Formats: sequence, C-alpha cells, structure tokens
Amino acid sequence: MTASRPELTVVGAINLDLTATTRRMPAPGETVADGVLSQQPGGKGANQAIAAARLGASVRMLGAVGDDANGALLRGALAAGGVDVRGVQTVAGATGIALITVDAEGENCIVVCPGVNSAIETEAVRVHAHTAVLAQLEVPLEVVSHVSELTDGFFALNLSPARDIPEVLWQRVDLFIVNEDEYAAAPRLRNARLVAVTLGARGAILYRHGTQIASAHVPATLVVNTVGAGDSFAAALTVGLLRGDPPQDALHRACAVGAAAVGDPRSQPELRDLSDYPAR
Repeated sequence: MTASRPELTVVGAINLDLTATTRRMPAPGETVADGVLSQQPGGKGANQAIAAARLGASVRMLGAVGDDANGALLRGALAAGGVDVRGVQTVAGATGIALITVDAEGENCIVVCPGVNSAIETEAVRVHAHTAVLAQLEVPLEVVSHVSELTDGFFALNLSPARDIPEVLWQRVDLFIVNEDEYAAAPRLRNARLVAVTLGARGAILYRHGTQIASAHVPATLVVNTVGAGDSFAAALTVGLLRGDPPQDALHRACAVGAAAVGDPRSQPELRDLSDYPAR
C-alpha cells in the first residue's frame, strides 16, 4: 500500500439495478404511469468498489454473481471500472437484483432481491493478511466476520442495512459509517474507535470514542439520484483515511464526492481522482 494509491478490498453485494424514474412515488395501492425504466450495475459493494477505484485506489472485489447473463454483465462492468474481480465467485442461481423507484426530487425507495449475494461460499473467501477492507451488510454476516479475522489491516464497515452484528465485528472495526438513523439505533457506536455519521444534505460528522473530531457540509448541488451517494461517500472517506489525509480533510472530500454522486443518475457515478475534490 502507498499513500498515493492505497490498496483496498471491498466485501459486499453485486446487483443489477432496475430503476423506475417517476415524477412522484406512488401511494400504497396506487399506480403511477409516467415511469422511465433503466438498467444499470449496482449493489452497495460493487458501488463502493467502483467508486474507490475511480477515486484512485487499487481495488479488489469479494462477492458473488449468478451463473446467468446478469452475472456476466456485472462482472464485466466491475472489471471495466478497474476493479480486480478474481475474488468474485460465480454461484449457481440468480444474480442479485434491486428494484428502485426514484422521484423528481432524487429520493428513492429500494427493494433488494439478494439472489446469490446470500450464497457466498465463506471458506472460499481469501484476503491478504494486511489488506485494508471496506464492507457492508447486504451479504451474510458470517462472510464479513470471516474477512475481519483474515486481515489485520484497516477495517471499515458501512453498517447498512442496519442489523445486529457479532462481537467480533464490534471489536475489530476501525471505522463505522452510518446515517443518523442508524447511529441513533446503535448506542454502542458512541464508544467506537471512529464513526462517520452522514446527515444527508446537512453534511457529516466524524466521532472518535464519542468525541466529535471533524464535521463537514455538503456543497450545494442539483439532486438527480441519491442511490449511489452513500456508497461514494463511504469509498471516499475510506480511501482518504488510507492514504493519510487528516480526518477533517478526508471528511470534507467525502462530502464533496457524495455531492457529486447525487448529481449523477447512475448508481455508480463517474468520479474524479480524490485529490481533485476540495478538502476545505
């Protein structure tokens, strides 16, 4: 690992996003007939891996796709984005799919059909002994826990979707990344080593053992789609800290990257090198 190009392994879900863009969300039982459908690569793990690679990291992906056309498509998209896909398993079954509705304000509702994201072969997962890891919880907890025990490198966990985690992860994680609702639902985070709390349009706060050490605002931007914003933020903050940026600078850049992401209609937005984003 070098300061200019940190090495990062991302553990997480790989999905095909089927997105309906519509003027407004339907109410329960209502049909809204003005939707425009698009299909694109997604999944929180894949989104974070692609973002980290575009921001300048050397990235390896761990996860699973199905033995179907969608699996081949998504594996190819990761490779084309500069991600090492040798750790992506091909499992008999359907590749994960996310059904997404996005309204005119860029807000979204998502239903994830995990497919083979739930069938990763844990014992086949391999991680270099000192690699840094960014993980999230759209894959089985035993996979994330297993990876945490294979490396002594920096370990970041996007605690999303929110769920209980085993003691091994509470003890092992160096950086938790959560939104304010997830932070409120997990009181134990107040004592964690490092916690980044995203506040939507109000920015983000970074805590160390419950003490605020940094805060940042989100630059004003036109909101097109919020689906990839949190994943881009998580990747940017992790890459920034890995390459040695001071926490305040890393948080500012992560918020700037998140703002750039909401202006892009894709779940895997085009991003520049991390150094191109403002640190203050």
